[in-house]
Amino acid sequence: MTNSRKQQILSLLENDPNDTFLRYGLAMELRKEGSHAEARAEFEKLMHGTPPYVAAWFMCGQMLAEMGEIEDSRTVLREGIEIARQQGDGHAAGEMGELLASLGSLGE
Repeated sequence: MTNSRKQQILSLLENDPNDTFLRYGLAMELRKEGSHAEARAEFEKLMHGTPPYVAAWFMCGQMLAEMGEIEDSRTVLREGIEIARQQGDGHAAGEMGELLASLGSLGE
């Protein structure tokens, strides 16, 4: 029996709990399995880390939109756009801007 990807990531995190890439991978696996609250917590750790992990803002915003939490998604995306701009990541800011625009008047 092989270990699941999530189990492998958790095992690697035992050796390096601050590995940003592994934390992001864990958040993505949690999202994929439908553990949205746990995924959001992992994304938020990355979002508020030093430096903030820009991809986490986009993925968290996307997940929240898919869950119908439109206002929370908008908030995360707006903050993420600002963080991306501060880090000089125009591409990520643009992707988040497109997702934000696509939400339009949903949830209002």
